[in-house]
Amino acid sequence: MAIVELGHTGVWVRDLVAMRDFYERVLGLTVTDQDDELGIVFFSSRPDEEHHEFVIQLGRTAAPDVKLTHQISWRVDSLASLRSLHQRLLAEEAPIQQVVTHGNAYGIYFFDPEGNRNELYWHTGVEVAQPFRRSIDLTRTPEEIAAEAEQLLTDGSTAYQPVE
Repeated sequence: MAIVELGHTGVWVRDLVAMRDFYERVLGLTVTDQDDELGIVFFSSRPDEEHHEFVIQLGRTAAPDVKLTHQISWRVDSLASLRSLHQRLLAEEAPIQQVVTHGNAYGIYFFDPEGNRNELYWHTGVEVAQPFRRSIDLTRTPEEIAAEAEQLLTDGSTAYQPVE
């Protein structure tokens, strides 16, 4: 027996309406079910294949500054999608922690309305030993992004750049 994938994850929230809006409207996830009485919403990025990959439910009791999750990571299908979501996060003024190349992926680290760190990432197809994290600029053209990421892989500087 072996684990083959993460099925879903969930987080406790204070403001179900704001959190639902963020994950549905800003990130584009599909609400597949909800129970207003229980204060729970189920989301999927691929509802035809998986009923839910993410759940939010009323009940967060920790103080706002308490770190509860390391990150919730969402894989996207293309660099174009990643760049589009980056623009959406900027337009929503979502707190962006860092935009990076991991060599094997480009990623955006950001926070939802209740301070849970998320990552949107796209696999580059390049094998790179981890941890590798260097800041990149997703507002450039795809060709410029690829050139920047390649240069960062080979410039000989520290492979792991801490959060800015």
